[in-house]
Amino acid sequence: MSNVTYKYIKQNKDVQTYINHADAALSSIGYTEHSNAHVERAAFTANMILSELGYPERDCELAQIAAYMHDIGNVVNRVDHAQSGAIMAFHILEGMGMPAEEICTIVSAIGNHDEHTAAPVNHIAAAVIISDKTDVRRSRVRGAKNYEGTDISDVHDRVNYACEQSKVYFSDDKTSLILDLTIDLRISSIMEYFEIFMDRMILCRKAAKTLNVEFQLVINNQKVL
Repeated sequence: MSNVTYKYIKQNKDVQTYINHADAALSSIGYTEHSNAHVERAAFTANMILSELGYPERDCELAQIAAYMHDIGNVVNRVDHAQSGAIMAFHILEGMGMPAEEICTIVSAIGNHDEHTAAPVNHIAAAVIISDKTDVRRSRVRGAKNYEGTDISDVHDRVNYACEQSKVYFSDDKTSLILDLTIDLRISSIMEYFEIFMDRMILCRKAAKTLNVEFQLVINNQKVL
């Protein structure tokens, strides 16, 4: 068992520096928030998914670590950031003395989270994919408080800003994993949501299948996927 815990990773100043600089780089090119709020929410969701499905505690923690570190590659470039981040994570975790078996699991999850190249290669990668792709919320729009009453021209911002509430949870029988959104249709239509997020939702379905559950999307109390 490794002594590299999720708590230790969160408190590591180098990891925090990479997260901060990666988010700043994305901010400079107009991308939505990828700061601590995003990675901590992803880590929480990844842990919740595997915990609810009865996976070992250490697997749940490895999913947390992978989700927390999954976007550090954006400090290099947005293009191929999953692969860059996996290589960075390898060096960071090796330097911390984490066993190779656990490093393999984490870098596989990080390297397979971007929808253009992703694959749910194992249950931890599947949990990270879902936790990342289901983080849709108004507060991810930078300067969201300034948008009230104005036209949001960027469709990515508009779709995120329209999302008033976002929840990820299991059905009572644990056979379905549900992304439940409340969207203000005055800001963005459901069709616009699908235009932006269809690839991500398809990937979530594949990831859920790896976990032997069904992925469902509910928008404004209506099942749409």
